[in-house]
Parts: sequence; C-alpha cells; structure tokens
Amino acid sequence: MTSILQILLLILDVAWFIMIAHIIMSWLISFQVLNLGQDLVRQIWYGLNRLLEPIYGPIRRILPDMGTLDLAPLVALLAVYAIRIVLMNNAAMFY
Repeated sequence: MTSILQILLLILDVAWFIMIAHIIMSWLISFQVLNLGQDLVRQIWYGLNRLLEPIYGPIRRILPDMGTLDLAPLVALLAVYAIRIVLMNNAAMFY
C-alpha cells in the first residue's frame, strides 16, 4: 500500500511541476520574452493549455470574472497542495 501513496504523490508532484511551468510560460509570453510566433514555443504552449484546461475550466466557471486576471492556476495549485497534505497526514492508512 505504500507504493500507492508514493504513486499518488508522484502524480501530484508532476501536476504541480506542469502547472508551475504553465504559469511561468504565461508570464514570459505576456511580458513578450517568449513569442508564440516560434513553432516550438507555440507547440509547448498549446500542449500545456490542452493538458491543463480540463483542470482550469471547472475552476474558471466557479470563480467570478476578474477581467484579465486568471486565478484558476492559483486555485489549482492550492488544491494540489491541499490534496498532498491530506495524503501525507493520512499516510498511516497506506501501511
């Protein structure tokens, strides 16, 4: 059962990393450090968007419209971290 806990934690860590990469890339694009005219940048950006939209979409529907400020990634990061805390606090159930 310990391996199930470790696999769940690994999945949460990978999700956390992908979300952080998406957030940093969105900042770099909005500050025009990265250009979506470049093929590699555009492919990575659209890949990350397709990967994370099923997570961000329901959160965006719940949150109020903030204009250009998107709080869905922040809420998703907090949710992943909260799930990780719950799993770690209940790790005794996996032994």
